[in-house]
Amino acid sequence: MTRRFLLVLVLLGMCATGCRAADLPRVVVAEDKRGFILEGTQQAFHPWGMNYGNDGRLMEDFWDTDWQTLANDFQKLREMGANVVRVHLQFGKYMRSPTEADRHGLAQFARLLRLAEATGLRLDVTGLACYRPADTPGWYDALDEPARWAAQARFWKAIAEVGATSTAVFCYDLINEPLSPGGKREPGQWRSGSSLGGYDFLQCIALDPAGRKREDIPVAWIRQMSAAIRPADAHALITVGSLPWSRQWHFLSGFLPEKIAPELDFLCVHIYPDAKLPDEAMECLQHFAVGKPVVIEETFPLSCGVPQLEKFLRDSRELACGWIGHYDGQSLTEIDALEKAGKMTAKEAAYREWLRLFVKLTPGFSAGN
Repeated sequence: MTRRFLLVLVLLGMCATGCRAADLPRVVVAEDKRGFILEGTQQAFHPWGMNYGNDGRLMEDFWDTDWQTLANDFQKLREMGANVVRVHLQFGKYMRSPTEADRHGLAQFARLLRLAEATGLRLDVTGLACYRPADTPGWYDALDEPARWAAQARFWKAIAEVGATSTAVFCYDLINEPLSPGGKREPGQWRSGSSLGGYDFLQCIALDPAGRKREDIPVAWIRQMSAAIRPADAHALITVGSLPWSRQWHFLSGFLPEKIAPELDFLCVHIYPDAKLPDEAMECLQHFAVGKPVVIEETFPLSCGVPQLEKFLRDSRELACGWIGHYDGQSLTEIDALEKAGKMTAKEAAYREWLRLFVKLTPGFSAGN
Protein backbone atom coordinates (compact mmCIF):
# COMPACT_ATOMS: atom_id res chain seq x y z
CA MET A 1 0.00 0.00 0.00
CA THR A 2 1.44 3.39 -0.95
CA ARG A 3 2.23 6.07 1.64
CA ARG A 4 0.06 8.48 -0.34
CA PHE A 5 -2.96 6.19 -0.04
CA LEU A 6 -2.37 5.77 3.70
CA LEU A 7 -2.29 9.56 4.10
CA VAL A 8 -5.55 9.84 2.19
CA LEU A 9 -7.14 7.24 4.49
CA VAL A 10 -6.11 9.16 7.58
CA LEU A 11 -7.41 12.46 6.18
CA LEU A 12 -10.70 10.88 5.13
CA GLY A 13 -11.13 9.47 8.60
CA MET A 14 -10.44 12.84 10.19
CA CYS A 15 -12.99 14.52 7.94
CA ALA A 16 -15.59 11.88 8.78
CA THR A 17 -15.41 12.66 12.50
CA GLY A 18 -14.99 16.41 12.20
CA CYS A 19 -11.61 16.53 13.89
CA ARG A 20 -9.30 13.93 15.27
CA ALA A 21 -9.40 13.45 19.01
CA ALA A 22 -6.18 13.42 20.99
CA ASP A 23 -4.44 10.07 20.81
CA LEU A 24 -5.57 7.55 23.37
CA PRO A 25 -2.71 6.23 25.49
CA ARG A 26 -1.45 2.97 24.05
CA VAL A 27 -2.27 -0.22 25.96
CA VAL A 28 0.69 -2.48 26.72
CA VAL A 29 1.21 -5.69 28.67
CA ALA A 30 2.22 -5.13 32.29
CA GLU A 31 5.62 -6.37 33.43
CA ASP A 32 4.10 -9.13 35.55
CA LYS A 33 2.34 -10.54 32.45
CA ARG A 34 -0.96 -10.71 34.34
CA GLY A 35 -2.69 -7.70 32.82
CA PHE A 36 -2.40 -4.43 30.92
CA ILE A 37 -1.35 -0.88 31.70
CA LEU A 38 -1.47 2.40 29.82
CA GLU A 39 1.91 3.04 28.23
CA GLY A 40 4.21 5.30 30.21
CA THR A 41 2.18 4.88 33.39
CA GLN A 42 1.42 2.26 36.00
CA GLN A 43 -2.33 2.74 35.48
CA ALA A 44 -4.10 -0.58 34.99
CA PHE A 45 -6.28 -1.11 31.94
CA HIS A 46 -8.98 -3.77 32.02
CA PRO A 47 -10.68 -4.37 28.66
CA TRP A 48 -14.40 -4.13 29.37
CA GLY A 49 -16.79 -4.01 26.50
CA MET A 50 -18.85 -5.68 23.82
CA ASN A 51 -18.72 -7.64 20.60
CA TYR A 52 -20.39 -5.30 18.15
CA GLY A 53 -23.52 -6.11 16.20
CA ASN A 54 -26.77 -4.39 15.32
CA ASP A 55 -30.03 -6.32 15.04
CA GLY A 56 -28.17 -9.44 13.99
CA ARG A 57 -26.37 -7.61 11.18
CA LEU A 58 -22.69 -7.48 10.36
CA MET A 59 -21.11 -4.06 10.55
CA GLU A 60 -20.25 -4.01 6.86
CA ASP A 61 -23.90 -4.72 5.97
CA PHE A 62 -24.94 -1.16 6.68
CA TRP A 63 -21.99 1.14 7.28
CA ASP A 64 -21.91 2.41 3.69
CA THR A 65 -25.50 3.64 3.83
CA ASP A 66 -26.13 4.19 7.54
CA TRP A 67 -22.92 5.25 9.27
CA GLN A 68 -24.90 7.22 11.83
CA THR A 69 -26.28 4.01 13.34
CA LEU A 70 -22.73 2.82 13.92
CA ALA A 71 -21.74 6.17 15.44
CA ASN A 72 -24.80 6.15 17.70
CA ASP A 73 -24.04 2.62 18.85
CA PHE A 74 -20.47 3.52 19.77
CA GLN A 75 -21.77 6.43 21.82
CA LYS A 76 -24.29 4.17 23.60
CA LEU A 77 -21.55 1.68 24.41
CA ARG A 78 -19.33 4.40 25.83
CA GLU A 79 -22.18 5.72 27.94
CA MET A 80 -22.76 2.21 29.34
CA GLY A 81 -19.15 2.11 30.51
CA ALA A 82 -17.42 0.15 27.75
CA ASN A 83 -13.79 0.96 26.96
CA VAL A 84 -13.34 -1.68 24.23
CA VAL A 85 -15.46 -2.75 21.26
CA ARG A 86 -14.69 -5.95 19.40
CA VAL A 87 -15.29 -5.50 15.67
CA HIS A 88 -15.30 -8.37 13.19
CA LEU A 89 -13.78 -7.61 9.78
CA GLN A 90 -15.24 -9.79 7.02
CA PHE A 91 -12.43 -10.95 4.77
CA GLY A 92 -14.31 -10.46 1.51
CA LYS A 93 -14.92 -6.77 2.23
CA TYR A 94 -11.20 -5.99 2.45
CA MET A 95 -9.63 -8.19 -0.24
CA ARG A 96 -10.39 -8.04 -3.96
CA SER A 97 -8.02 -10.88 -4.84
CA PRO A 98 -5.37 -12.96 -3.07
CA THR A 99 -2.91 -10.09 -3.43
CA GLU A 100 -5.02 -6.92 -3.77
CA ALA A 101 -6.70 -5.18 -0.85
CA ASP A 102 -10.03 -3.40 -1.29
CA ARG A 103 -9.40 0.33 -0.93
CA HIS A 104 -12.98 1.16 -0.03
CA GLY A 105 -12.99 -1.39 2.78
CA LEU A 106 -9.73 0.01 4.12
CA ALA A 107 -11.08 3.56 3.93
CA GLN A 108 -14.08 2.52 5.98
CA PHE A 109 -11.79 0.84 8.51
CA ALA A 110 -9.80 4.08 8.79
CA ARG A 111 -13.06 5.91 9.35
CA LEU A 112 -13.95 3.42 12.09
CA LEU A 113 -10.65 4.12 13.85
CA ARG A 114 -11.37 7.84 13.85
CA LEU A 115 -14.84 7.15 15.26
CA ALA A 116 -13.32 5.06 18.05
CA GLU A 117 -10.84 7.83 18.86
CA ALA A 118 -13.57 10.46 18.96
CA THR A 119 -15.71 8.28 21.23
CA GLY A 120 -12.87 7.27 23.54
CA LEU A 121 -13.14 3.57 22.70
CA ARG A 122 -10.44 1.08 21.79
CA LEU A 123 -10.96 -1.66 19.21
CA ASP A 124 -10.36 -5.37 19.41
CA VAL A 125 -9.87 -5.79 15.66
CA THR A 126 -10.83 -9.36 14.77
CA GLY A 127 -10.01 -10.30 11.20
CA LEU A 128 -10.37 -12.96 8.49
CA ALA A 129 -14.07 -13.37 9.32
CA CYS A 130 -16.17 -15.42 6.90
CA TYR A 131 -19.30 -15.57 9.01
CA ARG A 132 -21.80 -15.47 6.16
CA PRO A 133 -20.78 -18.22 3.72
CA ALA A 134 -22.54 -16.56 0.79
CA ASP A 135 -20.33 -13.48 1.20
CA THR A 136 -17.05 -15.38 1.12
CA PRO A 137 -15.29 -15.00 -2.25
CA GLY A 138 -15.24 -18.22 -4.23
CA TRP A 139 -11.61 -17.70 -5.14
CA TYR A 140 -10.71 -17.58 -1.44
CA ASP A 141 -12.21 -20.95 -0.59
CA ALA A 142 -10.61 -22.46 -3.70
CA LEU A 143 -7.07 -21.63 -2.52
CA ASP A 144 -4.84 -24.36 -1.19
CA GLU A 145 -3.27 -23.94 2.25
CA PRO A 146 -0.07 -22.05 1.27
CA ALA A 147 -2.01 -19.68 -1.00
CA ARG A 148 -4.73 -19.16 1.61
CA TRP A 149 -2.19 -18.38 4.31
CA ALA A 150 -0.51 -15.92 1.94
CA ALA A 151 -3.83 -14.19 1.23
CA GLN A 152 -4.57 -14.04 4.95
CA ALA A 153 -1.16 -12.52 5.61
CA ARG A 154 -1.82 -9.94 2.89
CA PHE A 155 -5.12 -9.07 4.58
CA TRP A 156 -3.35 -8.51 7.88
CA LYS A 157 -0.60 -6.45 6.30
CA ALA A 158 -3.19 -4.12 4.77
CA ILE A 159 -5.20 -3.85 7.99
CA ALA A 160 -2.10 -3.23 10.11
CA GLU A 161 -0.87 -0.48 7.79
CA VAL A 162 -4.10 1.39 8.47
CA GLY A 163 -4.31 0.37 12.13
CA ALA A 164 -0.82 1.70 12.79
CA THR A 165 -2.18 5.22 12.32
CA SER A 166 -4.26 4.97 15.49
CA THR A 167 -3.70 4.16 19.16
CA ALA A 168 -7.39 3.22 19.28
CA VAL A 169 -6.31 -0.27 18.19
CA PHE A 170 -6.24 -2.31 21.38
CA CYS A 171 -5.30 -5.52 19.60
CA TYR A 172 -5.41 -7.57 16.46
CA ASP A 173 -7.29 -10.83 16.99
CA LEU A 174 -5.97 -12.90 14.11
CA ILE A 175 -9.10 -15.04 13.68
CA ASN A 176 -12.28 -15.97 15.49
CA GLU A 177 -12.54 -19.52 16.88
CA PRO A 178 -10.05 -21.23 14.56
CA LEU A 179 -9.70 -24.98 14.19
CA SER A 180 -6.61 -27.02 13.47
CA PRO A 181 -7.81 -30.22 11.78
CA GLY A 182 -7.37 -33.60 13.40
CA GLY A 183 -7.68 -35.32 10.02
CA LYS A 184 -7.95 -34.62 6.32
CA ARG A 185 -10.92 -32.53 5.17
CA GLU A 186 -12.50 -32.14 1.74
CA PRO A 187 -11.08 -29.48 -0.61
CA GLY A 188 -12.63 -26.09 0.14
CA GLN A 189 -14.12 -27.24 3.45
CA TRP A 190 -12.63 -24.39 5.47
CA ARG A 191 -15.74 -23.69 7.56
CA SER A 192 -17.16 -25.87 10.31
CA GLY A 193 -20.57 -26.32 8.66
CA SER A 194 -22.36 -25.38 11.88
CA SER A 195 -24.66 -22.37 11.80
CA LEU A 196 -25.87 -20.00 14.50
CA GLY A 197 -28.32 -17.35 13.38
CA GLY A 198 -27.25 -17.90 9.78
CA TYR A 199 -23.57 -17.40 10.55
CA ASP A 200 -20.69 -19.87 10.73
CA PHE A 201 -18.23 -18.49 13.26
CA LEU A 202 -15.65 -21.28 13.10
CA GLN A 203 -12.93 -21.64 10.48
CA CYS A 204 -10.16 -24.14 9.79
CA ILE A 205 -6.63 -22.93 9.20
CA ALA A 206 -5.68 -26.10 7.30
CA LEU A 207 -7.44 -28.96 5.54
CA ASP A 208 -4.80 -31.66 5.90
CA PRO A 209 -2.31 -32.14 8.75
CA ALA A 210 -0.04 -33.80 6.16
CA GLY A 211 2.15 -35.44 8.77
CA ARG A 212 2.30 -32.41 11.06
CA LYS A 213 1.27 -32.50 14.69
CA ARG A 214 -2.12 -30.87 15.04
CA GLU A 215 -0.91 -28.50 17.77
CA ASP A 216 2.09 -27.36 15.69
CA ILE A 217 0.02 -26.04 12.78
CA PRO A 218 -1.38 -23.06 14.78
CA VAL A 219 2.13 -22.04 15.83
CA ALA A 220 3.31 -21.85 12.22
CA TRP A 221 0.15 -20.04 11.15
CA ILE A 222 0.34 -17.45 13.95
CA ARG A 223 3.98 -16.77 13.11
CA GLN A 224 3.14 -16.09 9.46
CA MET A 225 0.27 -13.73 10.33
CA SER A 226 2.35 -11.91 12.96
CA ALA A 227 5.21 -11.52 10.49
CA ALA A 228 2.80 -9.71 8.16
CA ILE A 229 1.60 -7.36 10.91
CA ARG A 230 4.79 -6.41 12.74
CA PRO A 231 6.61 -4.47 9.98
CA ALA A 232 3.49 -2.32 9.56
CA ASP A 233 2.47 -1.99 13.22
CA ALA A 234 5.17 -2.89 15.71
CA HIS A 235 3.16 -1.86 18.77
CA ALA A 236 -0.37 -3.26 18.69
CA LEU A 237 -1.01 -6.41 20.67
CA ILE A 238 -1.70 -9.71 18.87
CA THR A 239 -4.02 -12.49 20.05
CA VAL A 240 -6.38 -15.23 18.81
CA GLY A 241 -10.06 -15.71 19.74
CA SER A 242 -9.91 -19.27 21.06
CA LEU A 243 -12.65 -21.79 21.61
CA PRO A 244 -12.92 -22.97 25.23
CA TRP A 245 -11.68 -26.11 26.91
CA SER A 246 -14.52 -28.40 27.99
CA ARG A 247 -14.76 -31.54 30.07
CA GLN A 248 -16.24 -33.43 27.15
CA TRP A 249 -14.00 -32.26 24.32
CA HIS A 250 -10.97 -30.79 26.10
CA PHE A 251 -9.16 -28.62 23.50
CA LEU A 252 -11.31 -29.44 20.49
CA SER A 253 -9.78 -26.66 18.39
CA GLY A 254 -6.19 -27.91 18.44
CA PHE A 255 -5.05 -24.47 19.63
CA LEU A 256 -3.32 -25.38 22.90
CA PRO A 257 -2.72 -22.42 25.23
CA GLU A 258 0.76 -23.50 26.30
CA LYS A 259 1.78 -23.89 22.63
CA ILE A 260 0.39 -20.64 21.25
CA ALA A 261 1.06 -18.39 24.27
CA PRO A 262 4.73 -17.76 23.37
CA GLU A 263 3.58 -16.48 19.95
CA LEU A 264 0.95 -14.05 21.31
CA ASP A 265 0.89 -10.99 23.54
CA PHE A 266 -2.08 -12.33 25.48
CA LEU A 267 -4.66 -15.10 25.31
CA CYS A 268 -8.36 -14.79 24.55
CA VAL A 269 -10.97 -17.41 25.33
CA HIS A 270 -14.72 -17.54 24.70
CA ILE A 271 -16.63 -18.84 27.72
CA TYR A 272 -20.40 -19.21 28.02
CA PRO A 273 -21.17 -20.73 31.45
CA ASP A 274 -23.48 -23.76 31.39
CA ALA A 275 -26.20 -24.12 34.03
CA LYS A 276 -25.74 -27.91 33.92
CA LEU A 277 -21.98 -27.65 34.54
CA PRO A 278 -21.62 -24.79 37.02
CA ASP A 279 -17.90 -25.31 37.70
CA GLU A 280 -16.74 -25.93 34.13
CA ALA A 281 -16.31 -22.25 33.20
CA MET A 282 -13.69 -21.66 35.88
CA GLU A 283 -11.98 -24.94 35.01
CA CYS A 284 -11.74 -23.75 31.43
CA LEU A 285 -10.26 -20.43 32.48
CA GLN A 286 -7.63 -22.18 34.59
CA HIS A 287 -6.45 -24.05 31.48
CA PHE A 288 -5.70 -20.70 29.82
CA ALA A 289 -3.67 -19.33 32.74
CA VAL A 290 -0.26 -20.16 31.29
CA GLY A 291 1.78 -17.03 32.01
CA LYS A 292 0.19 -14.44 29.72
CA PRO A 293 -2.74 -12.06 30.36
CA VAL A 294 -6.12 -13.70 29.72
CA VAL A 295 -9.17 -11.90 28.32
CA ILE A 296 -12.62 -13.50 28.25
CA GLU A 297 -13.40 -12.21 24.78
CA GLU A 298 -16.93 -13.58 24.53
CA THR A 299 -19.45 -14.28 27.26
CA PHE A 300 -23.20 -14.00 27.72
CA PRO A 301 -26.01 -15.70 29.70
CA LEU A 302 -26.67 -17.99 26.73
CA SER A 303 -26.80 -21.30 28.60
CA CYS A 304 -27.20 -20.04 32.15
CA GLY A 305 -28.99 -17.40 34.17
CA VAL A 306 -27.65 -13.95 34.94
CA PRO A 307 -26.83 -14.81 38.60
CA GLN A 308 -24.57 -17.67 37.48
CA LEU A 309 -22.87 -15.47 34.91
CA GLU A 310 -22.33 -12.76 37.51
CA LYS A 311 -20.74 -15.26 39.89
CA PHE A 312 -18.46 -16.55 37.15
CA LEU A 313 -17.37 -13.05 36.15
CA ARG A 314 -16.61 -12.11 39.73
CA ASP A 315 -14.71 -15.35 40.36
CA SER A 316 -12.84 -14.99 37.07
CA ARG A 317 -11.01 -11.89 38.29
CA GLU A 318 -8.51 -14.22 39.95
CA LEU A 319 -7.22 -15.19 36.50
CA ALA A 320 -8.71 -12.92 33.83
CA CYS A 321 -7.99 -9.24 33.26
CA GLY A 322 -10.60 -8.37 30.61
CA TRP A 323 -14.18 -9.21 29.70
CA ILE A 324 -16.17 -8.67 26.49
CA GLY A 325 -19.86 -9.49 26.11
CA HIS A 326 -22.36 -8.89 23.32
CA TYR A 327 -24.27 -5.84 22.06
CA ASP A 328 -26.92 -5.87 19.34
CA GLY A 329 -27.87 -2.23 18.83
CA GLN A 330 -30.20 -1.35 21.70
CA SER A 331 -29.57 0.45 24.96
CA LEU A 332 -31.34 -0.25 28.24
CA THR A 333 -33.48 2.85 27.75
CA GLU A 334 -34.61 1.68 24.32
CA ILE A 335 -35.50 -1.82 25.52
CA ASP A 336 -37.36 -0.40 28.53
CA ALA A 337 -39.40 1.73 26.13
CA LEU A 338 -40.29 -1.35 24.10
CA GLU A 339 -41.50 -3.10 27.24
CA LYS A 340 -43.71 -0.15 28.16
CA ALA A 341 -45.17 -0.26 24.66
CA GLY A 342 -45.79 -4.01 24.96
CA LYS A 343 -43.35 -4.73 22.12
CA MET A 344 -40.36 -6.27 23.91
CA THR A 345 -39.35 -9.68 22.52
CA ALA A 346 -37.81 -12.55 24.47
CA LYS A 347 -34.49 -11.84 22.78
CA GLU A 348 -34.63 -8.20 23.85
CA ALA A 349 -35.55 -9.23 27.39
CA ALA A 350 -32.46 -11.46 27.53
CA TYR A 351 -30.26 -8.67 26.24
CA ARG A 352 -31.72 -6.30 28.82
CA GLU A 353 -30.75 -8.61 31.68
CA TRP A 354 -27.22 -8.81 30.32
CA LEU A 355 -26.98 -5.03 29.83
CA ARG A 356 -28.19 -4.46 33.37
CA LEU A 357 -25.46 -6.76 34.65
CA PHE A 358 -22.86 -5.02 32.49
CA VAL A 359 -23.78 -1.60 33.88
CA LYS A 360 -23.88 -2.97 37.42
CA LEU A 361 -20.40 -4.50 37.15
CA THR A 362 -18.75 -1.63 35.27
CA PRO A 363 -17.37 0.23 38.34
CA GLY A 364 -15.54 -2.86 39.60
CA PHE A 365 -14.44 -4.35 36.28
CA SER A 366 -13.47 -1.42 34.10
CA ALA A 367 -10.10 0.26 34.61
CA GLY A 368 -8.38 2.82 32.42
CA ASN A 369 -11.80 3.97 31.26
